[in-house]
Amino acid sequence: GEQEWEAIEASQVSQGLPTDGLESGVGSIMKDLMTSVPGIDEAMAFAELMKMVQEMNYSTIVFDTAPTGHTLRLLSFPKTMESAIGKLLDLKNKFSGVLANVTALMGAGGAEGVESMIQKLEQLKGLIDQVHNQIRNPEKTTFVCVCIPEFLSIYETERLVQELSKSEIDTHNVVVNQVLFPDKDAEDLVEWYKTAKDTLPQEAQDLIGKTIARKRMQDRYISQIFELYEDFHIVLMPLLDNEVRGVASLESFSKLLLNPSS
Repeated sequence: GEQEWEAIEASQVSQGLPTDGLESGVGSIMKDLMTSVPGIDEAMAFAELMKMVQEMNYSTIVFDTAPTGHTLRLLSFPKTMESAIGKLLDLKNKFSGVLANVTALMGAGGAEGVESMIQKLEQLKGLIDQVHNQIRNPEKTTFVCVCIPEFLSIYETERLVQELSKSEIDTHNVVVNQVLFPDKDAEDLVEWYKTAKDTLPQEAQDLIGKTIARKRMQDRYISQIFELYEDFHIVLMPLLDNEVRGVASLESFSKLLLNPSS
């Protein structure tokens, strides 16, 4: 059948926060408070995207996440929001008598606004509970780590894998991107260079020398990746001549991802 694709940026979601039922004074204050909390944009984006996942009939949903620190905060949002909303609802129950008196003074419109806000919090808590359970279900969710063969990137990848494990989120794939000649090792290049060096101009020798030095460094870190993640599925992706932009480039890149160099 015909394949369908859809993309959405997280920054667009928070602009669409529901306003119906929040026109009362208390509702307006709560709305301002929620939209001023650091990271609330990402939290609401996460909840909205998961709501879309439930409503749409896509076979696979891909979240292209930010670097490690932002990703870990994003993945912690369901638990954080679940706890925060639970506390708000507990306060509502604890001070239900006071709340009833206050809303009575506000009139019918104010009471309806507060009740609508509470209902939305309860609905959001239910959605976040489902999100939290779904991201920890290895049958439904997995995390693919992407790195490059350099020290800092490997360090961040290991940090990410450890935190995902603590959060009970499945991860068993690592994609190593921008690899120089993944089907060869540095010594293959050295052997070729020895036979051709004398025939090359000095500028070419300098360029090839730097390439071999970079290849040796990458090979060292790639070996470490295979040692660290011996139980993982590891894919080496070549450094390309051009950026991956447009449908045709994506299709070509996906073939390399599915059929990597041995």
